[in-house]
Amino acid sequence: MKIPNNFSVNRARLAQRKISKLVVRRDVLPSKISVVGGVDVTYLHDLAIGTIVCLRFRDMKLIDRAFSIVKVRFPYVPTLLAFREIAPVVAAYKLLKIKPDVILVDGQGLIHPYRAGFACHLGVVLRKPTIGVAKKLLCGHILTWRENIAYIEDRAEIIGVALKLKSSWKPIYISIGNMVSLDTAIRIVRRTIIHGKLPEPIRVAHNLANDIRRELSEEFKDFLNNL
Repeated sequence: MKIPNNFSVNRARLAQRKISKLVVRRDVLPSKISVVGGVDVTYLHDLAIGTIVCLRFRDMKLIDRAFSIVKVRFPYVPTLLAFREIAPVVAAYKLLKIKPDVILVDGQGLIHPYRAGFACHLGVVLRKPTIGVAKKLLCGHILTWRENIAYIEDRAEIIGVALKLKSSWKPIYISIGNMVSLDTAIRIVRRTIIHGKLPEPIRVAHNLANDIRRELSEEFKDFLNNL
C-alpha cells in the first residue's frame, strides 16, 4: 500500500482503517521458527535510520543485519508514527540476505486506537508475520495481573498483554502485528527475552541503530550542525 504523495491526517486515517482490515490475527508462520527478526528506527536531524536484524531462534545468534537511511518526509503525529518509520525499515528489509520467519517491532501492533500500529503496518506491507513490542501503553487499560502477565482491553476487545518478567522491571506491551495469534506472540517474546526486559532481536536492532547514529553524527558533525 503506497503512502499518498499529498499526505494528510485524513488520508492517513483512511489508510490505517484499510490496514486494520488487512491484518491477519491468526498464525500464518512456519510450524518451526528458525529465524526471528528485530526492527528499530532512530533519528538524526531530519534523517531516519531504520535497522533490521536476524537472529537464529534457537540460540539468539546474530546471522544477518541491514540498515537504511532516508530523509524524513512526514511530520510527527501521535498514532501515525508508522508513516515516518516504514520507509527506512522496508528499505533495510530488502537488503537482508536472510529473511526472518517473524519480525519483532519496537512499536505498537493492535494496541492502537485504529488497530493499525507500526507492527501492523509493516506486516501488511511486507506480508510477513509481525509482533508489536512497546514500552508504553498507547490505549486501553490493563486487566487483572496473573503472576507476570495481564491482558489489555480497549472498547470491550482484548488487544494485547502487559508482560513483566521481573517485579523491578516496567512492563512491556505485546500485541499482534500481522499473521500471528496473541498466544504465539506472547510465546515468541518470552522465548527471546534474555538480556533485560526487551526481546533480544529488538535490543540488538536498537543497539545497531544507535551505533550507526553515533558514527554518522561524528563523521558529519560539522555538516549536520549547519542543517
